[in-house]
Amino acid sequence: MADTRVAFWAAAWWVRAIGLIGLGAVAGLGQAPIDWPLATVLALAILFWLLRTIPEDLRVWRAMWLFGLGYFAFTLRWIVEPFLVDVQTHGWMAPFALLAMAAGGGAFWSLAGGLAQHFAPRRPLVLGLSIAAAEVTRSLILSGFPWALLGHIWIDTSLAQIAAVGGPHLLTLITVLAAISLAHLTARHWDALIVPAMLVGLAFWLDPGPPPAPTALQKTVRLVQPNIPQNEKWDIARRDYHFERLLGYTSAGNVRPHLIVWPESSVTDLLEWAQPMLDQMSEAAEGVPLLAGVQRRSKDRIYHNSLFVLGRGGLIEGLYDKKHLVPFGEFIPGGELVGTLGLPGFASSQGFGFTAGTLGETINVPGVGIIRPLICYEGIFAEEITTDIRPKLMVLITNDAWFGAGPGPYQHLAQARLRAIEQGLPMVRVANTGVSAVIDARGRITARMELGEEGYLDAALPAAAISTPYVRFGDTPAIVAIFGLLALLFLRGRRVSD
Repeated sequence: MADTRVAFWAAAWWVRAIGLIGLGAVAGLGQAPIDWPLATVLALAILFWLLRTIPEDLRVWRAMWLFGLGYFAFTLRWIVEPFLVDVQTHGWMAPFALLAMAAGGGAFWSLAGGLAQHFAPRRPLVLGLSIAAAEVTRSLILSGFPWALLGHIWIDTSLAQIAAVGGPHLLTLITVLAAISLAHLTARHWDALIVPAMLVGLAFWLDPGPPPAPTALQKTVRLVQPNIPQNEKWDIARRDYHFERLLGYTSAGNVRPHLIVWPESSVTDLLEWAQPMLDQMSEAAEGVPLLAGVQRRSKDRIYHNSLFVLGRGGLIEGLYDKKHLVPFGEFIPGGELVGTLGLPGFASSQGFGFTAGTLGETINVPGVGIIRPLICYEGIFAEEITTDIRPKLMVLITNDAWFGAGPGPYQHLAQARLRAIEQGLPMVRVANTGVSAVIDARGRITARMELGEEGYLDAALPAAAISTPYVRFGDTPAIVAIFGLLALLFLRGRRVSD
């Protein structure tokens, strides 16, 4: 075994690079839709095992960057899809976008490798905790991008229930500890079996089983999934056709639900000009509250990506503006500063892009209760789903047509399941092209419409669970554990070196 590691590090630089990039790609197999968490743990274990014998003239940070490059290139491969909507205009940018995202994600892991090598070279525990710390940082810095976190590999397993205590970062900590344990087994440290054994035991203990059958007393929701291709989304010639289909799905059937939900930006007029559309929607809903996505202009040409609840007579009974916007997709970072310098086309306040909302975080839907609305990207930020009043339900609307038919929509859905576990709340998720789903408070999907399916689905609304520890403490326990353990190991390593 030792000879294998020596041979690997003695190989040509390009052989090592291909090996590390490939190993990182294998680690990506744990993410949706493949959902092979053991592949991620084994790939990390092999990485830790290899790095224990890395020669002093080589750099751990370079090895970690190559591993991260492979991991993020594989897991974020859906990032090319938005550039393929208009291939002739934007297609050339697709490979550069993927390379930039993969290199940027790998840079966080590269920093982890550099810290580990500086303070405690060849110690997998220090490297593993450094990676966990890098994942926390990636989730928060520069507006954050907590997509494809290492902890997400457990979403389709019963271990995901741990998120109710410590969120995604506790799952990431568990991931690296499991990989470190497997790496130690190669040296016949049999005590390293403790962590995998504990995880197996937890998996059986936390298994929520199948969701309970719906009862006649449960309220129902109608998920409307029009499956509009992105290149037709704003096509004036197709607008009336798509709107009529939405109305048809809304009014269909003999039994009326208690809530109807349309996807993000399903109303294609600005809200201030959309009253004729709202009247038709209200008539089709027949008195049932209808929640839909729209763009609106408030004042001074400030635009918002919004969600509203429509009542009888075309009256709006609740409004929410998206608070966490997508950098470069919905606004240009630093655009306001650039605008003050006299360069138009960047500032949200000048009508270019959206402005973050300041309205309340909950809406009281008649007949349903208080809901926590979320629009697309907001569903990936676990720490931001906080409210003063505990809602009965989360409703997330999105337009995943941008993600195409690849892994993007499935990874987005997986994160929605994790939000339900963390909050102990059911979620109604409605996507333009899918996957639309009803998720219960344990993260189980109770009803779904598949990717690319068109139509509507009536489903029972699951009940909320008791408030979870994550609702009260958030990411704090996991972050303190990660950075606290790392600090202790750094201090211990310094004392040993002294």
